Amino acid sequence: MATLELVGIRKSFGAAGVLHGIDLSVADGEMVVIVGASGCGKSTLLRIVAGLETPTAGRVLIDGRDVTPLEPAERDIAMVFQNYALYPHMSVFDNMAYGLRIRRVPRAEIRRRVEETAALLGISALLDRRPRQLSGGQRQRVAMGRAIVREPRLFLFDEPLSNLDAKLRVQMRAEIRRLQKRLGVTSLFVTHDQIEAMTLGDRLVVMHEGRAAQIATPMEVWARPADTFVAGFIGSPAMNFLAARLAEEGRAAALAAGPVLRFADGPRPGAEGRRLVVGIRPEHVEARAGPEALPLAVDLAEPLGSETVLHGHLPGGESLTARLPGGLAPQAGEVLPLLLPAEALHVFDAETGRRLDPLEGMARR
Repeated sequence: MATLELVGIRKSFGAAGVLHGIDLSVADGEMVVIVGASGCGKSTLLRIVAGLETPTAGRVLIDGRDVTPLEPAERDIAMVFQNYALYPHMSVFDNMAYGLRIRRVPRAEIRRRVEETAALLGISALLDRRPRQLSGGQRQRVAMGRAIVREPRLFLFDEPLSNLDAKLRVQMRAEIRRLQKRLGVTSLFVTHDQIEAMTLGDRLVVMHEGRAAQIATPMEVWARPADTFVAGFIGSPAMNFLAARLAEEGRAAALAAGPVLRFADGPRPGAEGRRLVVGIRPEHVEARAGPEALPLAVDLAEPLGSETVLHGHLPGGESLTARLPGGLAPQAGEVLPLLLPAEALHVFDAETGRRLDPLEGMARR
């Protein structure tokens, strides 16, 4: 087990900057998930930790030791890849044992570690098979087993579930989390899937254009996103965003769509008329009338059994999505009154996209 610290990590390929100063501390035994869209730099960051890429600037420290100049084999880490990277001509046993043989671990110790790990992963009956004889889920277990038997100080996962079907992804997600907790190994997990990120991580690093847009626990990222990118990326369906201006001495937002929404948690900073973006998650929208209700013209209703997802537009043309109880079944073209509860609103600056916290909350901190 180990701690990991990234200090000012930058990476450029020629004139193209990929990472722009990443700072991150990972505690002993912690699982940190790096999540973001394709091209945001998350896999490059993982490869720098692994030693497969050299940073343009910055340092990688494991247990306080600077390992930036070290080769991958000298870092005592294990990596699980998206494509499993198994040797097709070797048995499952030999695939799992290969790294130990390279390190000249005694034969009896190799057998003990492989058999114990196979039992842990439920693949003891597969040790004599070749990778081509295994399902995708079984191959992923073998790849994980190969990492576990080495007893590394650090686990790195590079989108290991992306090649599996949806049902198997859910199963393997739970398996990885259970194993990581049981083994207590410090881990970095890269994914573009927000559900994987939310369910696996002790903390998330939400990447955007080579920067860490937010580093926080999954629930903090969901409940208090740092900016409009994080707010729109985490959550499904994505958060709704509506144009507004600051009103009533910072105590309300006057929506471009019409109503004035009063904040439940205190005034926001700025002059009257400051341009805002008001966000609300689809699951917090309520289908009921009121003085602050918005008329939604329904474009599409998606009945999902326990809930119905509505997609529609407001009089000004802004789109809005709502997750409502399953009993509601409005037709396309129908106009439905929707309320946006004050306690569920997120407020962002329209220019920077950054979250605007209430002045009272800022004073308390």
